[in-house]
Amino acid sequence: MKVLVIGSGGREHTIAWRLAESKLVNEVICVPGNGGTAHEAKCRNIDPKENPALANLSLNDAACTIAKSEKVEFAVVGPEDPLAEGIADALWNAGIPAVGPKAKGAALEASKDLSKIFMQKYGVACADSQTFTDKQEALAYVRQKGAPIVIKADGLAAGKGVVVAKTLEEAENAVEELTANLGEAGKKLVIEEYLQGVEISVLAAVSVTEESAANGKACIKAFLPARDHKRLMDGAKGPNTGGMGAVCPLSDVTDETMALFEKNILQPTLKGLISEKMDYRGFIFFGLMLTKEGPKALEYNVRLGDPETQAVLPMMDFDFAELCQSIMNGSLDSFEMKWKTGFQVAPVAVSGGYPHKYAKGKAISFDNSKIENAGAKIFIAGAINDRRAKTPVLITNGGRVLACSAHGSTFDEAWKKAYEAMEGVKFDAMFFRKDIGLPGAAESN
Repeated sequence: MKVLVIGSGGREHTIAWRLAESKLVNEVICVPGNGGTAHEAKCRNIDPKENPALANLSLNDAACTIAKSEKVEFAVVGPEDPLAEGIADALWNAGIPAVGPKAKGAALEASKDLSKIFMQKYGVACADSQTFTDKQEALAYVRQKGAPIVIKADGLAAGKGVVVAKTLEEAENAVEELTANLGEAGKKLVIEEYLQGVEISVLAAVSVTEESAANGKACIKAFLPARDHKRLMDGAKGPNTGGMGAVCPLSDVTDETMALFEKNILQPTLKGLISEKMDYRGFIFFGLMLTKEGPKALEYNVRLGDPETQAVLPMMDFDFAELCQSIMNGSLDSFEMKWKTGFQVAPVAVSGGYPHKYAKGKAISFDNSKIENAGAKIFIAGAINDRRAKTPVLITNGGRVLACSAHGSTFDEAWKKAYEAMEGVKFDAMFFRKDIGLPGAAESN
């Protein structure tokens, strides 16, 4: 069968690769895809902007048109923006099954205020918060509470809508800047208590429909816990980024912690999805803080994480296409998820200057012998094919360029393989952290 993957990042390359490995899948159509999916086995890119018949269509309409013309069996939606704009609704309405929540469920990420209301209504363990639409009232609240404190823009802000303010001055500046610079996303602010602890990510498969809720088959199944490293520099220093690397699973996350997560976060979330009659067939990514009182939810993301996906999906010891089918057809409750033993480490290489101003168009070279000897997999994020080159060459086209993901029976083995493989990647001004997964590398409050 053919499958459609919507998106152009490292997460989508990983999803496409995992689907292409399925014995059920003959071809993966990536819309628009990137330089990695262009060269991935069994994958083919279709960029609507480069097709005159599709260029003037919305992404929703273009995706439906491509899905029908290519006769795909189902679609997997990677990024949050299209989900919030109803692409899953559009695909289902066009007769194309889709993995990804419909717009009502996607609002759990698109609006931090709505997600906090949802968490509080259904007893999800989370930070206390207040929501403000008036800047002066927000500033007064911050001054009353003091620092440290967390300021969040309500809407989607491409990873730029959250400030963990350690001082009152930082908090006041955050209120001013988020309301001034983020347009619609910053018109409403969610101000949260500062939680002490260390962050982790738990991705999960979700299958909730009116039918599955009625027959008791609605469920959420968590994947192995992972950790993203957001700060640019070693030792969790420097500015926040979209993610400098991930590791899976986590030695510091116990069975007791996961049991508390199941009881206090996962099951209340499932109860809420059912009660709110959300058609949620896709993935959910729980951002968690491990506090002295147990894990607490920081936020919902209505898709797989990036770069967590590049560390978690290679650990799967089951058919990802079959998992997707179980999500859509309501049989997730009986789907058995088996996981490889060992660890996966996936450091990310970024363009010099990221997360601020950076250059594009830098040629990327690969020493395939080093990468293959380490048993690593390169997942491309911000890179495209250089059309000027006579032979295929990838050039940088974003801040986060690629992830180098490797497996080992121990963490040390996985870490060594990932960084040995990274030595086989070169481009001008390339930068990467040297401590992904090591002690002291994780952000903590």
